[in-house]
Amino acid sequence: MDINALFTDEGLRAFTATVRDQHVRDAQQYGQIADIVRSRLQQTPIDGDRWMAKRLRAWKVARQLKAMEKASTEAAAKAEALYATYVNEVLELPQRRAVAEAKRLERKQGRQAAVGAAVAGSLNRTVTALNTPQEQPGGTVPQARPAEFVAPDNPWQQWPMAAGGERPTSTINDYFPKGEGK
Repeated sequence: MDINALFTDEGLRAFTATVRDQHVRDAQQYGQIADIVRSRLQQTPIDGDRWMAKRLRAWKVARQLKAMEKASTEAAAKAEALYATYVNEVLELPQRRAVAEAKRLERKQGRQAAVGAAVAGSLNRTVTALNTPQEQPGGTVPQARPAEFVAPDNPWQQWPMAAGGERPTSTINDYFPKGEGK
């Protein structure tokens, strides 16, 4: 047997088919022999046998042949499993990996397209909001925040200072004009 032939699809298929067929034939022969041996031993008494001794003896001997039949049947199934596993794990693996990689790339491109669409939509809304004139009464300056958030007094006087007592050089009130009339 050429060992290198086992690593091809045709070589392994031929080997497993040969082994499977041999085990199937052996299993059939073991089953037939078990039936013949059991029948013959049930009909053959031995001096000193009690009631059912012939049947028990026949069953014990035939049971071993039935175990051989079962083992050969399992070996035939394992030969088929060998070929199926080889095809699945060796021959078809590169193709499955290529398909998985294509799906992975497709999902990645789909995510990137979705993110791009979300960013484009956000930018469009921002541009639209910045370019549309807001309806304001003439001569007023829009405030960044409502007047209730800008306190005219120094906010640092409301809380006790940390150790050291340093005061910041500027406050938030330096960036916003003081309220009118105060």
